Amino acid sequence: MSYSGWILLTASLVGLSCGLIGCLLILRRMAMMADAISHTVLLGIVIAYLITRELSGGHMLIGATLAGLLTAVLVQWLHTRGVQQEASIGIVFTTLFAIGVVLIATKVGNAHLDVQHALMGEITFIPWERVEVPGIGAIPEAVLMLVIVLTVVLAIILAFYKEWKITSFDPALAASLGLPVVFMHYLFMAMVSMTTVAAFDAVGAIMVVAMLITPAASAYLWTDRLAVMLALSGGIGVLSAFLGYAIAAWLDTSISGSMAFATGILFMISFIGSPKYGMLARWMKPAEAAESPPHV
Repeated sequence: MSYSGWILLTASLVGLSCGLIGCLLILRRMAMMADAISHTVLLGIVIAYLITRELSGGHMLIGATLAGLLTAVLVQWLHTRGVQQEASIGIVFTTLFAIGVVLIATKVGNAHLDVQHALMGEITFIPWERVEVPGIGAIPEAVLMLVIVLTVVLAIILAFYKEWKITSFDPALAASLGLPVVFMHYLFMAMVSMTTVAAFDAVGAIMVVAMLITPAASAYLWTDRLAVMLALSGGIGVLSAFLGYAIAAWLDTSISGSMAFATGILFMISFIGSPKYGMLARWMKPAEAAESPPHV
């Protein structure tokens, strides 16, 4: 595969996996948790590096996942003690991210790990960091990691599809039916953390947040069915990767930044052109729109 092909494949895998997770984030009204976890996983990555002195490997995924779970636990703990949900997220997010930044500045030294890399990523380096896969050959390490994570995410979503629907739309009903709401919550947080760190090194925190939220928000404008929303969100994530790469090539600018920008372009198209919740539909059918206002 060509150099640009690996970049597009990596970004498409990020868009697809983040798009699927993003749907559940939107439905659970936890969009800000995506921003929080995409930054606080930096602390887990730094601690994993300080323990192992290795910048790649499964320990990075484990460290980041634990940091994501710690974020969820601390946010829930503060919220149950009277702190508003948004304030809890803000407090935990900024504190854990700041600790990660301080550790990078004081402990990491000359390792290839810095705040700029963490925020923006460096997707252009992806094709050069390869691993040997039996029967396939040498492929970028990020691609292998993202394929594994996407497979796990798909398997978990399909295995607990009914549970995700009920716990996302009506947690109280789910609890009354005896479903493990708390377990599903922390399983979901683990999925968010795992997906985030798989994309973190390649594309940075900014693109991860964009891919987690914006494609799902766009898909939400087009359908009221979860299965369709999942498919649309993943497709929009992949389309954003290709559109963003074209924009980056045209303007000779950041690939990750352009892909994040592309998610915004596709959202605006959805926001304006959605046949049910779009601005044009509301303008053309004011009475109907008044009965069913936009829900993003």
